[in-house]
Amino acid sequence: MQSLPFRIGIHPINWVGEDVKEHGDETTFEQIVDEIQALGLTGTEMGRKFPSDPAVLKQELDKRGIQLTSQWKSVLFSDPAYREQELEAYRKHAAFLQGMGSKVISTCEIGGSLHFDPRRTPNEKEVRRLTEEEWHSLAEGLNAAGAIAKEYGLKLTYHHHGGTVVERPEEIDRLMELTDPELVYLLFDTGHAYYGGADPLEVLRKHYNRIAYVHLKDIRQAVLDEARSENANFITCIRKGVFSVPGDGCLEFGPIVEELLERNYSGWALLEGEQDPAAHPAYEYARNALIHISSLIPSRK
Repeated sequence: MQSLPFRIGIHPINWVGEDVKEHGDETTFEQIVDEIQALGLTGTEMGRKFPSDPAVLKQELDKRGIQLTSQWKSVLFSDPAYREQELEAYRKHAAFLQGMGSKVISTCEIGGSLHFDPRRTPNEKEVRRLTEEEWHSLAEGLNAAGAIAKEYGLKLTYHHHGGTVVERPEEIDRLMELTDPELVYLLFDTGHAYYGGADPLEVLRKHYNRIAYVHLKDIRQAVLDEARSENANFITCIRKGVFSVPGDGCLEFGPIVEELLERNYSGWALLEGEQDPAAHPAYEYARNALIHISSLIPSRK
């Protein structure tokens, strides 16, 4: 691949599902990192098959020349009753990532989510959108967490995400408006932007000054259309195969790559597929995605 101002890595979710546990559940940590190394990639996020001992994890990644770029952190800041315990957990998370040499914390509010909010019941069917008070509580919590991240030399990068209260374009806008730009940044995810009803390129252009981390993910339009017609929830959409790696779906990555190049984006951009590796082998799909991204680079002016 030609030289880029930003670094391409890959998420272990291509090998092992995080939300759909049966996807790749038999896959080992060693297979994941060995194949990442074989792809010539040097960055990945934490996955559920990774060693929990930081010393062991760092040793295994270092010997393969792989950097831990981040680790997902769920938060429940929309409910003030959870604020203090959430911030305490966030500090521990930041300390771990600092020790691993990471620079960003992938952060997502789970309050109101059908799948991730511990207060929801199994008989509920939809994401419960935030009230005005909950929006402000979320913003206050994120600002406080962002200040903690800053103490550890990290940036809080908010992950707008399907099946949560910040998935739609107007919700991304609202979050950016309410939070401190010096403390809260954005994790721009192409697939989740489209899933939430946004034009990914518009999100990238509108909020570029807040973007500190990128996930490159594609969407299978036919699967999304079918899922929408059935009113399928987010987890069901993953099981149906709504997501794939760049070049295997309906998204146009040329303009997105061009925008990142023109703006000299210098952070990490991780490839994501989030699909069943038994049907869509992670290494093969990642290799094809890299070929696709590489094919877009010569168009740079």
